[in-house]
Amino acid sequence: MIIGMTSAIVLLFVILIAASFYFYNVAIARASKDFLSESPDLQTNPEIQEMQDSISADKAWWENQNFDRWHMDSDDGIPLQAYYLAAPTPSDRTVIIAHGYAGNATQMNAYARMYYERLGYHILLPDARGHGESGGDYIGFGWPERKDYMKWIERVLEVNGEDTQIVLHGVSMGGATVMMTSGEDLPSNVKAIVEDCGYTSVRDELKFQLTRMYHLPAFPILETTSLLTKIRAGYFFGEASSLEQIKKSKTPTLFIHGDMDTFVPTEMVQTLYENSPVEKELYVVHNAGHGEAYRMDSEEYERIVSDFIGRFVK
Repeated sequence: MIIGMTSAIVLLFVILIAASFYFYNVAIARASKDFLSESPDLQTNPEIQEMQDSISADKAWWENQNFDRWHMDSDDGIPLQAYYLAAPTPSDRTVIIAHGYAGNATQMNAYARMYYERLGYHILLPDARGHGESGGDYIGFGWPERKDYMKWIERVLEVNGEDTQIVLHGVSMGGATVMMTSGEDLPSNVKAIVEDCGYTSVRDELKFQLTRMYHLPAFPILETTSLLTKIRAGYFFGEASSLEQIKKSKTPTLFIHGDMDTFVPTEMVQTLYENSPVEKELYVVHNAGHGEAYRMDSEEYERIVSDFIGRFVK
């Protein structure tokens, strides 16, 4: 009987270890994320599929710009890259735009064009570690990236001057990135933050996806995968919290989410908004799924973003 119990415990342990490596490779390791294309929560809204002319125009605009490439190393030695484009007319305003999970800076062309053409900003779009042209063999979900963004902010001040006013704008994982950055000791140059469909914490989001996509309980797989992530990538899921970071924030924040978002549940933005201690605004876009708020109502999105940041960027 003792041998049988011991064998069962060993087998359970082996299964947990194997599951942890599997989910680490699926979610954290730098690799193709084909599972995203199969997720029903990320299927494009038919209304957006009909906007191909607008989508194509934004891509064409991006391809016709002469971006500078900025390079730097993170504090832990990862080579990072960003795209920079000076404003079309002299400006003391710069936006740093953060892309989403498994994406890259080039996919943020619509937001870049909005700030560049409509609002007259210099634009900086980093490739997050583990994405695009940046180095790194893991995805940080915004947590190590918050320190990378502190360095990008320093770089902007070096290039554009100490009087530069800065806005941070992120979507999905990028939204979480700018929220996590908000809890750091930011220079007063950072005037406003726009977060679009970011999650409350990495643990909350992965717990939700583990249940929704795999129909598995979070415990103990999430805990063992978190431990493996700490060993390999340097962070626990629980510490990577947008919610805890915004509680420390001193920067005005605009929270945006789609009311049909089932990938990062809409109720997360309610929690984030309610716990934010700064000047804030909540914009929930009707019929928008994950990351679809801008496309669903671009004119209203631009107006609300412009009005909000205009209260703090002079």
